[in-house]
Amino acid sequence: MTEVRTVTDAELEDWQRALKTGFLRPPDMTPEQVEARRRVPGRRLGAFDDGRCVATFRSFAQELTAVGGTPVPADAISNVTVSPTHRRRGLLTRMMGQDLAAAKERGDVVATLIAAEYPIYGRYGFGPATWTTEWTVEVTRSGLDPRRSGPEDGGRIDLVDAEDVRKLGPELHERFRRAQPGAVSRDELWWQVNTGAVRFDAWTEPFYAVYRSASDEVEGLVSYESDDSWHGKQPQHTADVNWLIASTPAAERALWRYLCSIDWVTKVKTGWRGPDDLLPFHLPDPRAARVTEHADWLWVRVLDVVRALEARTYGAEGALVLEVLDGAGGGDGADGAGLAGGRFRLEVSSEGASCVPASAASADLTLQVGELARLWLGDESALRLAALGRVQEEREGAARKADALFRSPGRPWCPDLF
Repeated sequence: MTEVRTVTDAELEDWQRALKTGFLRPPDMTPEQVEARRRVPGRRLGAFDDGRCVATFRSFAQELTAVGGTPVPADAISNVTVSPTHRRRGLLTRMMGQDLAAAKERGDVVATLIAAEYPIYGRYGFGPATWTTEWTVEVTRSGLDPRRSGPEDGGRIDLVDAEDVRKLGPELHERFRRAQPGAVSRDELWWQVNTGAVRFDAWTEPFYAVYRSASDEVEGLVSYESDDSWHGKQPQHTADVNWLIASTPAAERALWRYLCSIDWVTKVKTGWRGPDDLLPFHLPDPRAARVTEHADWLWVRVLDVVRALEARTYGAEGALVLEVLDGAGGGDGADGAGLAGGRFRLEVSSEGASCVPASAASADLTLQVGELARLWLGDESALRLAALGRVQEEREGAARKADALFRSPGRPWCPDLF
């Protein structure tokens, strides 16, 4: 039988080779790349058949910002693969069940992941809790005057190098993520990897720009690259944004206008942004920003209903009894099923939220734990889920009441891939 176990240091190179094989990437690695990946923190599981690693799984500590700004401890899941020779043998189910049970015991409130394929993770109790959108801006159609590209509020934009980003970025990101539901924490290694100080694969040095307010406070950072495209001896370059974070709308507006004013750049690809991003409306002609991608992004699985519901803020006062079903994958417990099920009474007042088990009360809504995650981060409507048959309204008007409670004023967004 294939054995699922924690990966030892001696097995790490074999585990990395299986990881690359599962993602259809060339499995060869230089000694430097092997050593760089040893620095990646986390809990690694592997499935081994006759001594060879045939499936991979990694989780690590993370914080996820709930609606209202409170960070909750999360079990972030990544590097999930099963080799093509060992599919449909339950290896992912065994690894997932082991990891989620450990996360629950540690006291993590939720688990998170970025799903490579949509159909996989619902059976483990995850739900798509944030979405993301990419725009391509046709600069020549935007209506921007390149002669007036600088900030109009007394701030300024400077080009900086990677070392500056590693110094300035972490504090800025902390301010950003505590105001953005769905955002996740970044450790020191994130900044090293995303500025080339630690390199897993081939690296192209990007450009970096910082926005400073009139009081000289760092309020925005962007990393971007450009191609080298000419047609008929005319430059038609595309600026590709790797990431852009801003703690104020003024900083965000200034950085987008800066990108659209760079000589030779005729298109700007925004990278993955929040679906309600202000970008199009920073342009005189919003139609110049064309949606080129739109997809689900962060998936969340609730592990502790009480702590999750008490951690966030709500849009109204009221009470609701939720019957949370946690029977993913058949309910035998091997996949993490049964970790968060039960009946709970949520009460919201001007003093905050209280959630307690309420097995004796009548339920207002019945829903799977994956649908609860979608409501919890504020992006989904209980009325929509009821129309889709994914939420059962046990008391008339309960879905509308849930909407008033759970919907957030802005859509959640996770800018990170992990």
